[in-house]
Amino acid sequence: MEMTDYYKILEVDKNASADEIKKAYRKMARQYHPDVNQNNKEAHKKFQEINEAHEVLGDAEKRRKFDQYGKDWKERAAFEQTRQHRGQFTSRGGQAQEGNFEGGDFSDFFGSVFGGRGGNSGSRTAKSRGKDYHAELHISLAEAYTTHKRTITLDGKAIRISIPAGIENGQKIRLNKHGAPGRNGNPNGDLYITFQIEEDLHVKRVGNDLYTAASVDLYTAVLGGETTIDTLTGKLKLKVQPGTQADTKVRLKGKGFPLYKKEGEFGDLFVTFKVGLPVNLSDKEKELFQALAALRPAR
Repeated sequence: MEMTDYYKILEVDKNASADEIKKAYRKMARQYHPDVNQNNKEAHKKFQEINEAHEVLGDAEKRRKFDQYGKDWKERAAFEQTRQHRGQFTSRGGQAQEGNFEGGDFSDFFGSVFGGRGGNSGSRTAKSRGKDYHAELHISLAEAYTTHKRTITLDGKAIRISIPAGIENGQKIRLNKHGAPGRNGNPNGDLYITFQIEEDLHVKRVGNDLYTAASVDLYTAVLGGETTIDTLTGKLKLKVQPGTQADTKVRLKGKGFPLYKKEGEFGDLFVTFKVGLPVNLSDKEKELFQALAALRPAR
């Protein structure tokens, strides 16, 4: 697939910074991701286009070559590099002849259909393994909490992978021989996936520990009772001790995040109590609070 204007594809200006390009790419990748556009061929095509554009513009050296040579940047850059290494002419039988350029297929492009940057498919040399692919996979914190399977699409082929519970944000795993094909019987390259774990609205992860807040009303904080909190696995009832102060923190041992590839082992869950004061008191309620204040004068 031949692209003529990568900037237009990512909807950024030619003077856009690296951060602006990355931000635009991630926004569009989420919009056109195959997981949210199943059976939509146009969205899949668009997703491949934006990944190809990011593969170039997200790499400073490739972007420089694209800006310099335009749509033929691969062929031109490769030719210049080869000419520098081999010389423009070779000598045969005492007569100078123009050297043969063995460039390979420079139009081949790895378009990762699940986010991130890919390398070129194929190899410049006849006796080497295939190039490695590199890509990003975005998952939620709840998905990272459990071991689950995920289907990704690579060069039009579906690959079923298993994601272990407890995987870290930024962690990279390798899929052996899922990269570019090797030449002349040499092995394929590998596929490296970097995981980007999105933040959760209710729960914060720090290492293998989880942190959340529980809202309780004044009466429950004073008299004790129960409250319910949201966790990554659903609702959880929590006992509130009588006389609980605002910002009191409790630790629930073994209720945190699972340890990576350590089945049955978990971090801890820390819950901070947020006490809400009643508002819009009626005259009767004010009278009762005044009576309570009289029973317990300020010290």
